[in-house]
Amino acid sequence: MVPERLPRETPAVPESMPVLLDRALGAYLGLAIGDALGATVEFMTAREIRHRFGVHREIVGGGWLKLDRGQVTDDTTMSLALGEALRDAPADGVDVRRIAESFLAWYRGKPVDCGNTCRRGIRRYLNDGSLEGPANDGDAGNGALMRMLPAVLATLHDEAAFERLAIAQARITHHHPLSDAAVLGIGRLARTTLLGGGPVEQSAAIEALVRAAPAFRFDPYPGRATAYVVDTVQTVLHCFTQHTTFEEAVVAAVNQGDDADTTGAIVGLLAGARCGARALPRRWLAGLDREVRRVITDQTTALLARSLGHATLAA
Repeated sequence: MVPERLPRETPAVPESMPVLLDRALGAYLGLAIGDALGATVEFMTAREIRHRFGVHREIVGGGWLKLDRGQVTDDTTMSLALGEALRDAPADGVDVRRIAESFLAWYRGKPVDCGNTCRRGIRRYLNDGSLEGPANDGDAGNGALMRMLPAVLATLHDEAAFERLAIAQARITHHHPLSDAAVLGIGRLARTTLLGGGPVEQSAAIEALVRAAPAFRFDPYPGRATAYVVDTVQTVLHCFTQHTTFEEAVVAAVNQGDDADTTGAIVGLLAGARCGARALPRRWLAGLDREVRRVITDQTTALLARSLGHATLAA
């Protein structure tokens, strides 16, 4: 389900930013493509995928959610919910309660899927209005990571603002040090790539991520792609670093199976930021839900424009 909203004027991105806009659209559309591709094989094992598809590389829908071709899951729709909250926020800051309300509206809209930890956090907010749950060993899933791209785009030119916003949106549903580290580390890698950092800068960002949280070491790759945030990050970094093209990186991720929509989405985000929207496979773009493409394009432009004047984070 794509969040509904009334038409509004979209702020213009300065003409000097076409390359950045292409990268940002590549990241957001790449996230949705990886989500739609991976959803077909979510919860399958790599062996089951090989037996049924050989190599799964086409957006066909189906899967355990019985999706239509090109339909996306909570990875994309929660990202869009966060993006809506950020683009509508006051010019002088970001209202965390607005983000929580956007997640609640998304939940009430009966999304096609909702992870248990996200559901628990949103229901906690509904019941007591708290914007952060207590630290919880059960919060080490990938739900806060999968949706964080709009936080990167909205604060692209302000590292400190990104850190505050990324953690604030995460802890509405996930309060765990590994979740925090993943959101910040993958977010910084995305930011570095969007701002034009090449292989050297990307490698430095990855090394900093693993140094800050050694649990994320991915070489040698352990081969697990579950929703546990360590498995997710290891799979994402392995596929992103081992494959230079968007298609091969995303195909490698989703064919690991398990939480394939989320690993596909996050690899799609990073690989899309690296290659830009113009280099995304045309058949995959054409196969993606048309309304999702439209809202992503509209939201990306607005969030980039907002990032030029981003100020502080308000509780």
